[in-house]
Amino acid sequence: MSSRILIIEDEPRIVDFLLRGLTEEGYQVESAADGALGRIALQNQSWDLVLLDWWLPGEDGVDLLRRFRQQNRTTPVLFLTARDAVEQRVEGLDAGADDYLCKPFSFDELLARVRALLRRPDQKSSLRLEVFGIQADLSSQQATRDGQPLNLTAKEFSLLCLFLKHPGSVLTRTRIFETVWGDHFDGLSNTIEVHVKELRRKLEAIGPRVIQTRRNRGYILQPEQDS
Repeated sequence: MSSRILIIEDEPRIVDFLLRGLTEEGYQVESAADGALGRIALQNQSWDLVLLDWWLPGEDGVDLLRRFRQQNRTTPVLFLTARDAVEQRVEGLDAGADDYLCKPFSFDELLARVRALLRRPDQKSSLRLEVFGIQADLSSQQATRDGQPLNLTAKEFSLLCLFLKHPGSVLTRTRIFETVWGDHFDGLSNTIEVHVKELRRKLEAIGPRVIQTRRNRGYILQPEQDS
């Protein structure tokens, strides 16, 4: 599974440059254009690395990072900023940044720093998925919700992981069947409905519904109030 990288940056030219370059290197990359959107992405999804700009509309990068670290989140964060004074670099690192790269920068240097952060011995986030308080550990094949264990079958665990990898996206029945069961979906089987119903039952024994049905489209992992 390729590493997931979040870019929190408000300059469209830089975002486009990073999205294209990192995607071509095989990473899964998404972006947020301001502090508020960045905070939502950090809270609701699991990332292997965050590229964070200092100056952002709304909540700035340093404040965003401090709040993130206060939640005991250990995802590596690389600051990208034009602020290159020593005291500013120290402030960013003290706020919880793992590395610091001043603009303008070469893509080759950025890529080297990205690789270095992702291969740290203690960097295991790529083996964990966490969204809306639901966590799946890919190494142990165990899942929890709000810290409480979920007793899932192998297929239910695979189904949950698929939703956790694509929060907020509608997954068609065809895509679900082909990904989880590795077979062509004939449109007649009720296998997906049965497994979704059972997965919902186990999740909802702990908290509110997060797997919503989209009529004639499929399913989406999303809190009910946002559906």
